[in-house]
Amino acid sequence: MLELLKINEEKKEIINEKLGLIIALFIMILIFGKMNENYISNINFINILVGASLTGLIAVGESYLIIGGLVDLSPGSTVAFTSILSAYLLSKGVNFYFTVIIVLFSGVLIGLFNSFFINKVKLEPFIATLASMSIVRGLAFITSDGKPIFIKDNLFIALGKNRLLGIPVSVVILLIIFVIFIVILNKTVFGRCIYIIGGNKKAARLAGINPQQMVSQLYIIMGFLSALGGILLASRMRSGQPAAGVGLEFDAITAAVLGGVAFSGGVGTLTGVFLGLMILQGFNSGLIMLNVPSFWQYIARGLLLLIALSFDYIRNNQREKKRLADMKKI
Repeated sequence: MLELLKINEEKKEIINEKLGLIIALFIMILIFGKMNENYISNINFINILVGASLTGLIAVGESYLIIGGLVDLSPGSTVAFTSILSAYLLSKGVNFYFTVIIVLFSGVLIGLFNSFFINKVKLEPFIATLASMSIVRGLAFITSDGKPIFIKDNLFIALGKNRLLGIPVSVVILLIIFVIFIVILNKTVFGRCIYIIGGNKKAARLAGINPQQMVSQLYIIMGFLSALGGILLASRMRSGQPAAGVGLEFDAITAAVLGGVAFSGGVGTLTGVFLGLMILQGFNSGLIMLNVPSFWQYIARGLLLLIALSFDYIRNNQREKKRLADMKKI
């Protein structure tokens, strides 16, 4: 009975958090809509979703990692490198399908590279991925000689140009990825294991879970999603860009934490992350439509991250108080 009550309380907390996010999103839309009448329009909402398609892919991977007690600072560099690699392979006559396979595999290798230094060399995830962020960005500049590589392959360009039922392909891919990873997180043993290792690694080992294997799998997922993001970015821009994706991982982390993912690990849902993503991208779109200078946009996004982390701190304190109260009752 006590366990059922706890589960019901946790569900109520999650529902309340999502309601709060929906209200915040609605208020934001109303405010920007009053400031610029073009904000509330189908065209702008589609543009917001297109803009969110890249950040959203990275947010899914970062959410899995953060729930598992990890973090990755290299996705922005991986996106840049894989966009360059896509353009480079296509310029050398490699066909569309082989290019996509090679690029996605390169993302997986970057994920394995990160997990190796975390599992075997015992580096902290922050340090290991900070180093790989620099290395992978350097590879992007070396491969392209510091210049964009333009793409002429029509099939590849179609990924960024075509629509399905009026919805851009990149948005359709984002929605499919969210649905797949929501199901994995909520309905599979693997998903439950992510929560366990993020909440308590010692308990995970006692439960027969191999934390190192989980770390490798989570970073492979992150690398794969980053490479997919690089492909979509290159197809949309019709070129590989070595300077692309700077700060992308921080936008993704902001969306995840805004959506209720606890930075301490073990807590969070992807439905909340999607709402956090919409708030972040809607906020960015609103600033652009109001012609706010780009320098001030950086400040605004930084403040948004601070607000998200502050809410995360408050939520964690509330959870700790409830745990202590439950222990006293026992």
